Amino acid sequence: MMEYRTIRYEQEGTVARVRFCRPETHNAFNTTMIEELLDLFGRLKDAAGLRVVVLTGEGRSFCAGADLNWMRAVRDYSFDQNLGEALRLAALFRLIYEFPKPVIGRINGAAIGGGTGFVAVADIAIAAEEAVFSFSEVKIGVVPACISPYVVRRVGEGRTREFFLTGERLTAGRALAAGLVNRVVAAGELDQAVDQVAAQLVSSGPEALAVCKRLLGEIAGQDLDEAERYTAEMLARLRGSPEAQEGMDAFLGKRKPRWAEP
Repeated sequence: MMEYRTIRYEQEGTVARVRFCRPETHNAFNTTMIEELLDLFGRLKDAAGLRVVVLTGEGRSFCAGADLNWMRAVRDYSFDQNLGEALRLAALFRLIYEFPKPVIGRINGAAIGGGTGFVAVADIAIAAEEAVFSFSEVKIGVVPACISPYVVRRVGEGRTREFFLTGERLTAGRALAAGLVNRVVAAGELDQAVDQVAAQLVSSGPEALAVCKRLLGEIAGQDLDEAERYTAEMLARLRGSPEAQEGMDAFLGKRKPRWAEP
């Protein structure tokens, strides 16, 4: 694994932890962080033995969005240069959203602007009570463009309109009610809550989880005629797979499947 300047990666057993590691800027992202995350998640897609990724921030914040010094520099970029930067950011959010293994967002503090995009692309987001959220781009004359497909999918168009247009600060409770995060816990209980969810995910079939993520991504854009055939074919293929056979044999034999054994 490469050495990175803006992120930290560690793996214990089947669970990897990826940290935004720029606490002096509240983990704001810049070109370097985007490229390092693209590299890391690209490498982890096919990592043997890896089952779950936990994404979190170093220090008091989760991610404060785009680094203002980086934003100041891109003001002087040409359209093509800005487009290239934006495409890399968009590719990163899509890579995490479509990542074949479950991603847990450990939201330890503020998630602002583009930082909320990392919340939205996580499969399950667990936030500390002190965490705050804001789609604040309109306050500086831009829009939350690259994260918008994932926020709309996560909380719906109605809430997204309100949050994007007002740029208001959201408490963890408000984010939970909107569906932006899945659970809110006391800061001292955050690691325990994340570990519990990771354990639940590891007890499930790894191929089934990957297919489940793909299923959810595909059916969102299908009409019922398309979905009927697509889902039936998927189920038929999975029933005959080695993983499904092992899972059913384990259930009937009242034992744990091989993938859930310590």
